[in-house]
Amino acid sequence: MQVHSVPLGSVTIGPRSWRDGTVRSIRRAERLVRDTWAGRGVSGRPRVCSAGPGFTARATDGPAEPAEEEATGEKCGSRDRNGEVKTSRPQTTGGVRTVPFPATCWREQCAGASVAVATEYMRRVREVEGQLRRQAARVSQEGIRLDRERGHLEKMLRSISTELAVNRRSSEDRTRRPNTAETERDGADYLLLCERRELTELKLDLEGALRSTLTQLQALGESSRRLRDCAGERARVLELLPHSGSAAAQNLPKTDPTSAFTPECQQVLDSSTSAVAQSQQLRDGARRLLSSAIARQKAAHRAVNDGLVKKVAETVALQQNLALVTAATRQAMFRKQREINCIRHSYGRAQGPEHSGDVLSREKLNRPLVHVYQRHPGTQLPEAALLIQGSAMLRRRLESSEGELERLQLTCLQLQNDLRGKNAAAQVDAGVVRMRRRRVDVRAVPALLQQGAPRSAAGGTEVTGACQ
Repeated sequence: MQVHSVPLGSVTIGPRSWRDGTVRSIRRAERLVRDTWAGRGVSGRPRVCSAGPGFTARATDGPAEPAEEEATGEKCGSRDRNGEVKTSRPQTTGGVRTVPFPATCWREQCAGASVAVATEYMRRVREVEGQLRRQAARVSQEGIRLDRERGHLEKMLRSISTELAVNRRSSEDRTRRPNTAETERDGADYLLLCERRELTELKLDLEGALRSTLTQLQALGESSRRLRDCAGERARVLELLPHSGSAAAQNLPKTDPTSAFTPECQQVLDSSTSAVAQSQQLRDGARRLLSSAIARQKAAHRAVNDGLVKKVAETVALQQNLALVTAATRQAMFRKQREINCIRHSYGRAQGPEHSGDVLSREKLNRPLVHVYQRHPGTQLPEAALLIQGSAMLRRRLESSEGELERLQLTCLQLQNDLRGKNAAAQVDAGVVRMRRRRVDVRAVPALLQQGAPRSAAGGTEVTGACQ
């Protein structure tokens, strides 16, 4: 009979009761150790090999002991190839240890946690405060730009008022032309009326834009004040931080009444953004209105000046024609006067002397030659009839010539009066043109807007067509 050797580790030598008592003591110790390590995870619990290899206790303190023994056996030992159980060393360290009571550095840990929370909150508040102040700076810059546009609008309004005063002065000066024929309404008066209407409309538009600008400036000032107040309220917790902070975050956190970014901050930022957008739109509209107003003002002014210059040219042309006709009329009048003098002289010679004593012997009808000639019958001379007929003809010619001379004199007087009126009217219109060119204040309009204003040669035509 062959005897096989049995491994010693798989054979139980001692009595079972003797081992059961020891195992129960070990189990009680393990439970006590596990209870004293309250709050520790399974991985941190000390693993102790409770029983020897291949042992299963029968008598246990509770129903859970066999399962615990099996689990402990699986954890504490493992079998090798030959079926031998390899025991592992109990592990009492490792893992995260959590104790049920504060550590000795608990006070420092609480202080550090509080500092971390406060620092993080202050950092977020600093970001919000920086965003608010940057937005306030943008609002202030927008207010400066809008205030510059307000100044341009006021300068343009002063220029329009000056143009209206010049227009009224031009109309008043043109009423000082001499006679009624020159004071009748003409194309220049119509152009002045169109210019007055155009300037009045521009003035109303600019005044409306100026009122909107002033209202928007007040809104920007109120928005800037609210931003600064909100930033100051946020900065109350930043006294211990340095003044030079990091750049603000691009994306702000969600609003929370107890967080760094409160709903009040969100409301102030939104209102300021809307105010800045409205201000930009208002500035663009004001710039377009100024450019249009400058172009329309220049076109109206140029149209009136061109009309007055054309009227002066027409008056001068008529004045020259009147001067030529007046000279010709005076020449005809003097010629007619010489003719009348000749006719009067001839008529006087035909009538003879006023006194009979002044009649010469050869001029008498009863002179001896005629008296002797008439002794025979039928020998009448036609001298007397011819003298009577010639005298009557000369008298009629004299009367007609005197009438023509009177008409020439009257016409010459009318031409001279008309010439004086044309001369005075031309001087008045030329003075109005000089006054308009002198009184226009180019400096009242910003140079930048003057450069941007369109220059059209047909400005006067456009204004005239618009008035029609």
